[in-house]
Amino acid sequence: MSWFKRVKEGITTKTEEKKETPDGMWNKCPSCKKVLHSSEQVENKYVCHNCGYHLRIGSREYFEVLFDDNQYTELFSELTSGDPLNFFDTKKYTTRIIETMGKTGLKDAIRSGHGKIEGQDLVIACMDFNFIGGSMGSVVGEKIARSIDYCLEHKVPFLMISKSGGARMMEAAFSLMQMAKTSGKLALLSEAKIPYISLLTDPTTGGVTASFAMLGDINISEPGAMIGFAGPRVIKETIKKDLPKGFQSAEFVLEHGFLDFIVDRRQMKAKIASFLRMVTK
Repeated sequence: MSWFKRVKEGITTKTEEKKETPDGMWNKCPSCKKVLHSSEQVENKYVCHNCGYHLRIGSREYFEVLFDDNQYTELFSELTSGDPLNFFDTKKYTTRIIETMGKTGLKDAIRSGHGKIEGQDLVIACMDFNFIGGSMGSVVGEKIARSIDYCLEHKVPFLMISKSGGARMMEAAFSLMQMAKTSGKLALLSEAKIPYISLLTDPTTGGVTASFAMLGDINISEPGAMIGFAGPRVIKETIKKDLPKGFQSAEFVLEHGFLDFIVDRRQMKAKIASFLRMVTK
């Protein structure tokens, strides 16, 4: 019966001739649900054309957005995590590290690079949420510390892009020690009068918020980013009160004095470059 079978020539397509849509070509905006083409995302700095939602991106994309012509020298790329506590969960920590490295192409939850932004030297350390939730382990703290040492040696400003769920539980106290280490290094940067810019992106929580993320000469954020220490549920259960609307959003944090300003990612490079020109003079 022709109801259930195509009978006209040129209409039927053999299964082996059908072409699949390549993975990663289309994404749906988490906010307005509009379908976005990958080329549109790159062109618009990974911001939704329709509603302005800032898509979560990693170090590769941030370097692409900020560094002139995407030209930079990666620093300390050889560092990888060990397993100082012989931590076992559902699988051994070292096994999880190796699997995550294979899936993400990253060595750990942070990358650091030296390049130029509108012709001005800048070192950027950027966290990657895809690597075990951007958790702060020994490698994260060590890369930040070494990046600051590099800035001190070469008299170059430092930009820290935070995106993290907090401390890495598999490293316990070793992870928490990174809070003090990075804060101490930033004090040296301040004494040398070398600018430090802290950019908080979605999400920035836990020990990262409680240390280097809030210690910038200026603290800035992208619109709508979640910024806090403990999660809203934990806070609500602790204080036994309902939380205000928009609690822990970048806008709420700005209103209460913990941020200097919020910047759209499409204007981020120009704003940072403008600040650097102002303070380096």
